Amino acid sequence: MSAGHEVMAQDGFARFSAREVAKRIGYSVGTVYNVFGSNDALILAINTRTFALWAQHLRAVLEDAGSDRIGALVTGYFVFAQRNPNLWMAIYDHRLPASMTVPDDDARVRGTLTGIVRAEIVAALGREDDDAMAALTRSLIAVVHGHCAFALTGSFALMGEQDPIPAAIARVRDSLNAAQLPLIPDCISP
Repeated sequence: MSAGHEVMAQDGFARFSAREVAKRIGYSVGTVYNVFGSNDALILAINTRTFALWAQHLRAVLEDAGSDRIGALVTGYFVFAQRNPNLWMAIYDHRLPASMTVPDDDARVRGTLTGIVRAEIVAALGREDDDAMAALTRSLIAVVHGHCAFALTGSFALMGEQDPIPAAIARVRDSLNAAQLPLIPDCISP
């Protein structure tokens, strides 16, 4: 697993090879496939390990966050991606075959990251943790992810955005402020 993680970190998803992993550990690629079952299962395991490291990183960031936990959380998201671009991108570049599902243990590890974000959103809003908070969490992760992906690929720089982290924090705060407002009906009857 460590060798696979190193290969992914160095080479990225597009150039990742189970054969290279096997070579680094002194085994045949057949042995790697015997352990993991397939290249997809190996990549899934590597990506799950990345999720675990990412969650660990966010926990550490939040321990030192002070009063601006949302700002620290968003910044921590970016910092992890910037420090680990190939590992971070591999999570989103890898597609499982339709016949393969994420095993429960992997799903739990991966869900830890979302759980950290969700807990901070619930605390920031002072609301009950319900389906609405789950939906808001998913949306805010998508907002931050989009900003982060644009930053890492250089798209933001091409648009003239030189500091995307404050922009992402502002969009998250806009959404959190909107979530605190009373609901206004879509259509008011005459």
